[in-house]
Amino acid sequence: MYNYTAIVTCLAVAFYFFTSTQVARARVRYGVKLPAISGHPDFERIFRIQMNTLEWMPIFLPSLWLFVIYIGDTAAAVVGAIWVIGRIVYFIGYREAVAKRSPGFAIQAVASIILWVGAIGGAVWRLVH
Repeated sequence: MYNYTAIVTCLAVAFYFFTSTQVARARVRYGVKLPAISGHPDFERIFRIQMNTLEWMPIFLPSLWLFVIYIGDTAAAVVGAIWVIGRIVYFIGYREAVAKRSPGFAIQAVASIILWVGAIGGAVWRLVH
């Protein structure tokens, strides 16, 4: 069983849900009515946090689960947790200013690359051995 990775997956989904609620709250706070996705700059940053998180989920989740299959649960969970931490750092920075989003973005991007390389490396290794 992949219990640790399952927990990290739930944390990633919970974080995405959190970003969705932040967009809803920002709509009310800044008066941005549906279906608009632009308006107040503070709203737009919150909206982009949610959208960027959504854009990375299809990269992160398959890589995480392939990594767990080929490498192992503990390693996948650790790198996956780093991804979640990176997204939190991204949220905190980007919420304040566009220029402050880079550290969190870099953390989650590196974690995703590690997961993807591990997944593809593990698959190729098993294919040839």
